Amino acid sequence: MDASTVLSSTSFSARALLLGERIDLRSRFAGEALARNPLTVPVSGGGAAVLFRYGAVVLFDVTPAAQAAFLEQVLALVWNRYDKPETEDVAVRIDPQVREGMQGDAVYFEAMSVERLQLVASVLSQSVALAMYESRVAQNFDRIEPLARNLERDGRILANSSELLRHIGAMLLSEQMMVGRVEISEKPDTLWEHPSLEGLYLRMEGEFEIRERYAALERKLNLISRTVQTVAELLHSKRSLRLEWSIVVLIVIEIALTLYTMATSGGT
Repeated sequence: MDASTVLSSTSFSARALLLGERIDLRSRFAGEALARNPLTVPVSGGGAAVLFRYGAVVLFDVTPAAQAAFLEQVLALVWNRYDKPETEDVAVRIDPQVREGMQGDAVYFEAMSVERLQLVASVLSQSVALAMYESRVAQNFDRIEPLARNLERDGRILANSSELLRHIGAMLLSEQMMVGRVEISEKPDTLWEHPSLEGLYLRMEGEFEIRERYAALERKLNLISRTVQTVAELLHSKRSLRLEWSIVVLIVIEIALTLYTMATSGGT
């Protein structure tokens, strides 16, 4: 079975959805795959889907009813579903007279093939994953801003900074792990077997600014990481200073008690 048997139209839509942190693909779709790496399967009711382990699904020429039925199957395999999936939609046109790549709001193919679907799916899935990470990092910046403002204004750390840093640190670790799973810096496996399609992939990647967005995301993650580390060090120094003062106070109290004991003993 090839792409032309499930996608006969020369004009259709592609839709990417980020459903959760991970999709377990080991036990489903085994006997019906059009291709693997990434897994590409026909959809009951017409169309095709490309699935990625990091939680993304890209649907080609799938009706709303068929999409709902297919996603119901997939969601049973999703770990840590997102309440509101990120989505990305583009139109696909088959026209041998037009250069392959994005033209306006549509992506053009010279001919239909599974490999072309996989490459477009790779770019769209990376785009929706980046959109979610960008949103989460923006939220982390909002949480960190009060720390920076308080340090600038008062030279002090908020009383609840430690709890806030633990929360941000957990979010940061989760985001770094998720970004690592998408492997944006790596070329899709499809290109190793079909190098003639590299131009299509690079033009799609450039249109969606995948590498630029990833680089900006890395810079923001590094900035958050440095901020967390700096405030954590300040909290540690603050606690160390408190401990030192506590020791000094205890020594002073002990000396005072000793002097008092000596004075009272000498007077009797």
